[in-house]
Amino acid sequence: KLQQEQGNEKSYLLNNKLTAEIDKFRNERLATRKELRKVIRSIDIEIKEVFASAFAEVATNFGDLFEVLFPGGHGELSLTDPENLLNTGIDIEARPSGKNVKKLSLLSGGERSLTALAFLFAVFRSRPSPFYVMDEVEAALDDANLFRFLGLVDQFRDESQLLIVSHQKRTMEAADCLYGVSMASGGSSKVVSEKVGATRSAERLGMLASLK
Repeated sequence: KLQQEQGNEKSYLLNNKLTAEIDKFRNERLATRKELRKVIRSIDIEIKEVFASAFAEVATNFGDLFEVLFPGGHGELSLTDPENLLNTGIDIEARPSGKNVKKLSLLSGGERSLTALAFLFAVFRSRPSPFYVMDEVEAALDDANLFRFLGLVDQFRDESQLLIVSHQKRTMEAADCLYGVSMASGGSSKVVSEKVGATRSAERLGMLASLK
């Protein structure tokens, strides 16, 4: 009987110890979850603040640059759900001069390209970088729109280096330096470069003046 009582006591103590460890583990899990939720809320608040600030800046730049690319036109960015910044989308309104349209699908290919470029450069201006790489972004532009695009590029060339992959002759003519790949008959390919010349101050001033 004594041995049975001692065994019951040991079992009781073991159960109490196990229960205490389980409670301790549970409390630690609850504390960790609470702390994690606190961190998530803090991150969400910071994301909202950063996004709201960045969007406001990009939206302002987009409106300004759209008017440069489409003189007399109107471009605007808006949020689809301003009250829910973590899940909102962005609407782009583009109305070139003389056109009463709001949907991008109703614009020509060149106009859609210029609108996209206005948005791209609006982001560039809001978050400057030492250099930008663009791959045939002006391929769909006619001469008039290409002229405006090159004027926009000219505004950025003093602040950053722009590397543009292009087959457009006028884009190449506006470059400071050209790079290409050449392959001699029966030989291997090699990269060649050519400095176009000195700065074209007079040409740039004329290009910018024509956009105003």
